[in-house]
Formats: sequence, structure tokens, C-alpha cells
Amino acid sequence: MTTEPGDTRRADVLAALPSKPLLVAELVIVLALSLGKSGIYSIVRIIAVATEPGGLAAQTATLNSSYAPDRPYLDLTYQLLGIVFALVPVALAGYLLVRSGSRLRDVWFGGGGHVGRDVGLGAAIAAVVGSIGLVFYLVSHAMGLSLTVVASELDTSRWWHVPVLVLSAFENAVLEECVVLGYVIVRLRQLGLADTTAVALAAVLRGSYHLYQGFGGFIGNAVMGVLFGWLYLRWGRVTPLVVAHTLLDVGAFVGYAALAGHVSWLPT
Repeated sequence: MTTEPGDTRRADVLAALPSKPLLVAELVIVLALSLGKSGIYSIVRIIAVATEPGGLAAQTATLNSSYAPDRPYLDLTYQLLGIVFALVPVALAGYLLVRSGSRLRDVWFGGGGHVGRDVGLGAAIAAVVGSIGLVFYLVSHAMGLSLTVVASELDTSRWWHVPVLVLSAFENAVLEECVVLGYVIVRLRQLGLADTTAVALAAVLRGSYHLYQGFGGFIGNAVMGVLFGWLYLRWGRVTPLVVAHTLLDVGAFVGYAALAGHVSWLPT
């Protein structure tokens, strides 16, 4: 009986893993520093806005705010610092995976060599998910299940507002896909959970930190999380999903900045 190189690599990773209690503690700490913390705040936020007069649709959720509206270059500095430091949990997750024997080339990039294909796949996913997601948001908002999402409050007269929105979209994509797919799902599977259970838990996590947008935001992102989790397990890499997520957020952020107040169908 021969041993395949991939089998040897998986055995080495399993041998290098910490104990299950330590893996659980590691998961809790990483999430408490990043998306899990956002999920807790979102739960508190949805309780707060749900008890405000007028219902969810009368409240707003702002995604990209100005920190110093009267001092544009100070504002730009704050924006860039926020983007950089938001990516630190990605570095932490990657470090912990490598330290426990995994290779990021394998768990995040599927062995590499897929750049052109991943851009095409990501664009196709974004086109489908974005179209359905926009309709779902408009319907859920009309039903009073979603807040009015203000995707950007940055001053559109600043030369840097579009580059910052694009960078913010990329930061969101890298943070969410590398942590939720390339770390949480990987660790849950290493803890012995079935693939379907790992994907479901990761999808609930994704929905939880979007609860600040309302129940529609939770449902829509949880469903997207199931799709993205399934695709990650199928392809073995996060890159096409980072591309898709980036394009989705660029469309939302830049599209809102361009259309808000100019079309009647977009809630503002």
C-alpha cells in the first residue's frame, strides 16, 4: 500500500495540531478579537433599534463614515489606519494556521496558480449574488425587516473617496473570507465536525455580524455564507470568494455614493 504525498501532509498537520480544548480556546480568542466581537455588538444593536419607534426601516446603518469631515487629510489618515488594523486578525489567523502545521498556500490558495480563473469565477459569483442581494435588500426593507443601509457617508468631493471605498471593500473581503472560510471552517473540521456542520456554523457567524443591518441582513448573509462555504470546500481556496466579496462591496459602496439621492428606488 502506497502513501500519497497529500496523505502524508494531512497526517503531519494533524500531528502538529494543539489539543481540542486549545483549538477551541484559540477559535474563541480570534473571534473575540474580530468578527465574533462584531457579532455580539450587532446583536446588541439590533435589540436597540428594534425597540426604537418607527421600526427597523426608520433606522439607519452607516457602513463608511467620516472621522474628520472638516479635515480631509486627517480623515484620509484615519480611514487608511482603520483599513490596515482591521486586517490584523487575518495575519493572526494565518500565523496560527502555519504554526500548527498548515500551509496557507494549501488552505487559502488551493496550491496556487489560479489567479486568472479565480478573477473570472469571482466576477461571475458577484454578478449573480449581487443582483439577488439587491432585490432581497429592497424587499426586506419594504417589509420592515432591514434598516436603511447608508453604504457611504464620505464626502464625494474628496479625490480619495472612491479609492478608500475600494480599499474598504477589499479589507472586508479579505477579513471575512480568510477568517470565516480559511480559518473558522478549517479549525471546525480539525475539531472533528462534519463539513455541513462547519459550513452551517460559519454561515451563522457571517449572518450574526451583519445583524446591525436588520434581520434581512442576517438572513441574506447567512445564505451567502452557506454558498461561499460550499464553494470553499469544493475549490479549496478563498481567492475567488475574496474577489467576489470585493466586487460586491465595491458595487454597494461606490454605487450608493453615486446613486443616493438621484434615484427613487434606493432607500436613503
